[in-house]
Amino acid sequence: MRKLPLKFLTFFTMASTVSSQAPVLAQKERPPNVVFILTDNQGAWSLGCYGNPDIRTPNIDRLASEGIRLTRAMSSNPVSSPTRATFLTGLIPSQHGVHCYIDNKNMIGPEAYNMIDEFTSLGEVLRDAGYVCGLSGKWHLGDHLNPHEGFSFWATKPGGHTTEFYDQDVIEDGKLRKEAGYTTDLWTRKGIQFIQENKERPFFLFLAYNGPYSLGELMLNVARNRHAEYYKDKHFTCFPVDAMHPWQQGNKPFHNKQVAMERLAAETSGVDDGVGEIMSEIKRLGLDENTIVIYAADQGLMGGQNGMWGMGDHFRPIGAHELMMNIPFIFRQPGKISAGVSSDILVSNYDFMPTLLNYLNLQDKMPQKPNSPGRDFSPLLRGKKIEWENEVFYEMENTRAIRTDGWKYVARFPNGPFELYNMKLDPQERFNMYGQPGTEGKLAELSLNLNNFFEKYADPKYNIWKGGRSKAKLLTK
Repeated sequence: MRKLPLKFLTFFTMASTVSSQAPVLAQKERPPNVVFILTDNQGAWSLGCYGNPDIRTPNIDRLASEGIRLTRAMSSNPVSSPTRATFLTGLIPSQHGVHCYIDNKNMIGPEAYNMIDEFTSLGEVLRDAGYVCGLSGKWHLGDHLNPHEGFSFWATKPGGHTTEFYDQDVIEDGKLRKEAGYTTDLWTRKGIQFIQENKERPFFLFLAYNGPYSLGELMLNVARNRHAEYYKDKHFTCFPVDAMHPWQQGNKPFHNKQVAMERLAAETSGVDDGVGEIMSEIKRLGLDENTIVIYAADQGLMGGQNGMWGMGDHFRPIGAHELMMNIPFIFRQPGKISAGVSSDILVSNYDFMPTLLNYLNLQDKMPQKPNSPGRDFSPLLRGKKIEWENEVFYEMENTRAIRTDGWKYVARFPNGPFELYNMKLDPQERFNMYGQPGTEGKLAELSLNLNNFFEKYADPKYNIWKGGRSKAKLLTK
């Protein structure tokens, strides 16, 4: 058995050696705390509990072993601002109007504004239900200097994208300051501070790491965190080295580069350390059994598979590959959620808000206008069987997709290119069957379902396929 460094043992040793004299609060008289850990640009494939053989994630793996792991969770969009808006509102981009990442001018300055202000979001619902709500980490939904959406604790970063994890500007108490250290550790510390300050009352912590990120010029910089030495010159089998895909537009300078592989691995393990410290603090405070912890990513990421690196916006035409969509999704609450369970139902991040509110017995607080396409899979968390249609939808600007149990269809407005894949026979999406004889019936079925979904849910104001506008600057016309 490989001997792990001391830092890796934090979660394990704390969980097993916490004194029986740790404070026991009157947990049964209050609703469960919620800790929602959201990472930035992380494919499920990058974690040990999802089969990664190279990257060390013992704390996230243990989280999965103590709860339920969803193996086919998908994001409804491949970039940060839209997916964060979806997690917090239960709405898709053509409902909340954020189709792409937002402009810098909307984050700080005279044109800054909160992109989801017009909607009732998760933080507002929980605040009104008696929770104190805190954000530690990436916001990327506008007007970053000021707390929004029910949050009273607010530690974030001024921008959206990440240029480095060291010596970065951050926001605390409504002011900009320089954080000389590792920002991944900062978000963990601020999250722990929030938990400690609010341990006597129901709390909702939105711990939004801006790692592992794994994009842009930082991928040519050598990793500097505590895991850098371990991954230096390591041979990785999880990053396929393949000819660059002809649709690749961004991230070309570090495609197939060892330094980029090491950086992604080190930043992933850095986030894992934070998860371990958060879980240890919850345990130490006696809050473990009355806290539901959710681990997810805003969207997926490709790390060389099919010759691709990045997400949908790094390709032209805009991409809708499975690994750009597939995210980790883990739920844990001891005694309430069965341990060591995995489920392969197809879920989307627009299912998150209705599921969590139902789990918290706040289902009557789910906003009805606009009508979320989200579905409730909370009975699954409680160990019950559910009837479920394996069908999710995805959109970014001119690109929309439907993913079913066995098929994926990708449409691009107005003239393609179009894609059709048999996901059971071709899970890596190597062979585009669009236009192939014998697929006409399946194509017609998927096309109809895709169109019907957006006809039902898209707000004409934000339906850019039909002349609507976007709150974000679009990459495609």
